[in-house]
Amino acid sequence: MEDKELLLKIKNPDTKNYGFNMLVRTYQQRVYWLVRKMVIDHDDADDLTQEVFIKVHKAIDNFREDSQLFTWIYRIATNECLSYLSKKRKRFFLPIEDVAQQLTSKLDNSAHITGDDIQIKLQKALLTLPDKQRLVFNMKYFEEMSYEEISQVTNTSVGALKASFHHAVKKIEEYLSHD
Repeated sequence: MEDKELLLKIKNPDTKNYGFNMLVRTYQQRVYWLVRKMVIDHDDADDLTQEVFIKVHKAIDNFREDSQLFTWIYRIATNECLSYLSKKRKRFFLPIEDVAQQLTSKLDNSAHITGDDIQIKLQKALLTLPDKQRLVFNMKYFEEMSYEEISQVTNTSVGALKASFHHAVKKIEEYLSHD
């Protein structure tokens, strides 16, 4: 279902629930994997994905349609991820490196993580990046989003995103060459 159809159904009181259920079905998996790549843990990603759609449900009437629905939902998801990771650091008084180590440990020990050694090494390399750099890398590399789309989601200039992606790639290459 196209975004315009979804929004028409959501705005109609008779079809609002159906429209929202269709919106969740359309975007839930993409949102889950965006979140999962940031927080690693399946249960945390599941909880955050639910939080994202709760926020979408509460705010959908305020969606101005000046961007794509997907972009708006991704913005909510990225803000939830960054906020979650920040709270996690503060709650446990952990420096960035300790959170990365904790997430790396989840990579090594989770039954929900599958993939060959190269994929796991890449995920570990990603965990060494600052959160926003990792987010940009994930959107560009895994989601295959254009810089313009990422710019709309993150509210960051295309030039800054290109620089961030470049730095992320260099750090990943360095990590993989020393491992």
